[in-house]
Amino acid sequence: MDRIESARIFVRVAEIGNLTAVARQLGLTQPTVSRKLAVLEEHLGARLIQRTTRALSLTEDGKIYYEHCRRLLDAADAAETSVGHRAAAPSGLIRIASSVAFGRLHIVPRLPRLLAVYPDIRVELTTADAYDDLVGTGIDLAVRIGELADTVLVARRVGVTDRVTVGAPAYFARAGVPATPQELKKHPCIVHTQLSTGNEWHFTGPGGPVKVRVSGPFLANNSDAIREATLAGLGISVSPAWLFHDAIADGRARVVLPDHAPVALPIQLVHASRRLVSPKVRAVADFLADEFRADPLLAGGGARRASPPR
Repeated sequence: MDRIESARIFVRVAEIGNLTAVARQLGLTQPTVSRKLAVLEEHLGARLIQRTTRALSLTEDGKIYYEHCRRLLDAADAAETSVGHRAAAPSGLIRIASSVAFGRLHIVPRLPRLLAVYPDIRVELTTADAYDDLVGTGIDLAVRIGELADTVLVARRVGVTDRVTVGAPAYFARAGVPATPQELKKHPCIVHTQLSTGNEWHFTGPGGPVKVRVSGPFLANNSDAIREATLAGLGISVSPAWLFHDAIADGRARVVLPDHAPVALPIQLVHASRRLVSPKVRAVADFLADEFRADPLLAGGGARRASPPR
């Protein structure tokens, strides 16, 4: 039994949860993957994966073994890419995670340049506004907006998400324009359910910090839905300036409360706290950091750039 090959197969099954998909990725048949897993479990004397008719899940032994296998494979990849002809060119699959809207607007458009610089790298992008456990899901690098609660992660600040208070012109024509943050209590506000502050919006104004608890008939768990609801005139939202940049520029959205800016959030590249960081992860992180810092919408001051002159 090839232990490294068995570990790679097991890790992919643990991360994807589907034998057929793993077999397709690795160029194997589904029965071959099943057989290799069975041989591995027999060798270890432990059941690693619980199989049902609908899903696969890790047993407690499987979770422990997964953590060790991830570290083993990271170390093996780092060793191979640190010597000989592979040292000059990072290669292999890198799994990146980000929020839905950020991935669509700021990662996918940059992939052609990334892959032109590193043609031996393959990218698997996972987008979700809820933050998953990096180690448990096999993510190599994640873009996270906001302060980190997980101190186990290694974070690198690479930009700033300025935010704006925004609505559709038709909405303001119908309901009026709030003059202060406190007046937001009289308006239907569109709440992002994944924000750590929930429906309490934080602003910085001439008199200092302001907190307002808002409410409204529509809530959503991702920024794309917030954007569409705002443009449809359902109410007012506090959102990243980069999310509405085009709509503000062409008049489909209007920024209000310009003297009370919603608190800006850091943009951070994070990875699991492992002793070894593979060359491919380091290369992609450096590339994205340079890209984000060169983007005016991500480097700070994005709210000013998003807002038309008053």
